Amino acid sequence: MTVHLHLETVLPVGADTAFDLARDLDAHLDSMRSSGERIVGGRGGGRIEEGEHVAWRARHLGLPFTLVSRITEFERPTIFVDEEIAGPFRRLRHEHRFSAHGDGCLMTDDIVFDAPFGFVGRISERLVLEHYMRELIVSRNRHLVIAARRIAADVTDPR
Repeated sequence: MTVHLHLETVLPVGADTAFDLARDLDAHLDSMRSSGERIVGGRGGGRIEEGEHVAWRARHLGLPFTLVSRITEFERPTIFVDEEIAGPFRRLRHEHRFSAHGDGCLMTDDIVFDAPFGFVGRISERLVLEHYMRELIVSRNRHLVIAARRIAADVTDPR
């Protein structure tokens, strides 16, 4: 059974800046320190672009895994999509959307995934993975808000 997650986060920067921050691999690594996530292939850092891929190695739920994702859609500064091309999921698609919101930007994450292993995978989706993935993205987005606040403060600081 497919799991759909929808999260909305307001960032205190414009859509251009939010878009670039969300596709910054170094910012992603900072937000995933607790899982020991690191880049092991593909684009090695900086801002990922359309058609590029990155391979991640991390430990989640106590298990080591490698996931390779590719940017399959890219329209700066409104949307980019990353999709798993190899890894632990049967399917994983993460759509990142950006729109003006007051003085900042509304970042919308729409994530769709299916676990492998048939019936056992469907049970794990509902009992474990749905909550874990939601909390993982919420935590990542908290890091992006903090980074965006720093950027906004630097822009407004007259020094």
